[in-house]
Amino acid sequence: MLNVESLCSRLSSLKWLKAEATCGGLAIRLTVNRPEAMNALNPEVIAELATAFAAIKDSNARCMILTGAGEKAFVAGADIKAMTTMTAAQADEFARAGQKAFRLMEQLSCATIAAVNGFALGGGLELALGCDMILATETAKLGLPEVSLGLIPGFGGTQRLARSVGLNRAREMVFSGNFYKAAEAREMGLVNQVYPVETFQAEVEKLATTICQRGPLAIRMAKQAILDGWDAPLDVGMSIEAKHFSELFHSKDQKEGTLAFVQKRAPQFIGE
Repeated sequence: MLNVESLCSRLSSLKWLKAEATCGGLAIRLTVNRPEAMNALNPEVIAELATAFAAIKDSNARCMILTGAGEKAFVAGADIKAMTTMTAAQADEFARAGQKAFRLMEQLSCATIAAVNGFALGGGLELALGCDMILATETAKLGLPEVSLGLIPGFGGTQRLARSVGLNRAREMVFSGNFYKAAEAREMGLVNQVYPVETFQAEVEKLATTICQRGPLAIRMAKQAILDGWDAPLDVGMSIEAKHFSELFHSKDQKEGTLAFVQKRAPQFIGE
């Protein structure tokens, strides 16, 4: 299993993504690095994201921070120029590639944070929706404006948004194509926290560091329980939770965590 430093080295050959170790080498910061196009997603960027997520899956990273290069955009959307000449067959391939990549990210065992530092529109918001949580700057704007182009979201937006903010609110956002300020997005439950630009990166790192200090196996099991059980009947979800809860009693981390509590000291988790 790759450590975070080796993971970043492996990803250093990617053209449109920048990978950096953070949180004392326990987390990875992945930056979509195409600021001249406001980090728009074309087929090449989508392919690199899939490559990066597959590598993170095989690493011991405890958290991933996903953000965009520059001060204007997280990811401003899919690359409209790239779509102007697409056939229906090519569009289907593009949508499915994005869906596959974002689903791979969604299923990572580590915690994932979308650090929305500007526009998160269309495919950019769909990318953020695939993360476990979204933090945003006060100046960020979010939305799914595809209908203004005669299109609909193609990377999972019609599905994940409704699961995040509810059916009626999702209809409003998708049908209007409007942009929403970060504060509005937080009110509707789309964004977890909103911070001033000046303190944003520090707040993102603070949350990532906190997560990295918790039991990594516990984070993994909690994430899996949430994913497996959120749309299941309550009794099924409870059974899923009990299964993952009891499995952790086979781990060294569970023994360390409970012993550290009794001994009134900080636990030293090793992910085993």
